[in-house]
Amino acid sequence: MAETAIIGDGPAGLSAALLLAKNGHTAVVFGGDETLMHHAHLYNYLGVPDVDGSEFQRIARQQATDAGARIDEREVTAIRKDSEAFAIDTADGSQRFDHVILAGGRSAATLATELGAAADDGAIRVDGDTATSIDGLYAAGHLVRPERSQAIISAGDGAKAALDILSKEAGRDVHDWDTPGD
Repeated sequence: MAETAIIGDGPAGLSAALLLAKNGHTAVVFGGDETLMHHAHLYNYLGVPDVDGSEFQRIARQQATDAGARIDEREVTAIRKDSEAFAIDTADGSQRFDHVILAGGRSAATLATELGAAADDGAIRVDGDTATSIDGLYAAGHLVRPERSQAIISAGDGAKAALDILSKEAGRDVHDWDTPGD
């Protein structure tokens, strides 16, 4: 199964991690729980009538780890790509991944532009599946819509990236339907 690094642990990153992990892929989320969600209060998120952003974060992180995602609180200092994989560097080493989803903050935007991802006016340019101009690199959430950010849209972006990765790895379209008994 594919291994995906997710940089950022807000709604976009945790949504991607949840879908990837529950479908048997390795999902490692790099994030120190410093998301803007801690400054939010959700009362417009479909299915969640009213929740403090920090409580939402706690629930989402638990849901992703319960599905098998791993959260790594180390800061990513660089991303490199060769013909086969991405190398994710932290202060104490490097790990290789098949895919990378950038899902958080200014540092992820800097990593994207240093890697050569196309950007317009501070927003990382993506297609309808949140894929960037670099094969295997995705961007989601605030990085693609810095002036029009919203939690449920960010979570949807993360889900789109995960479904695109799952579909590419399977060689066919993949749907993620939860049904009783699964």
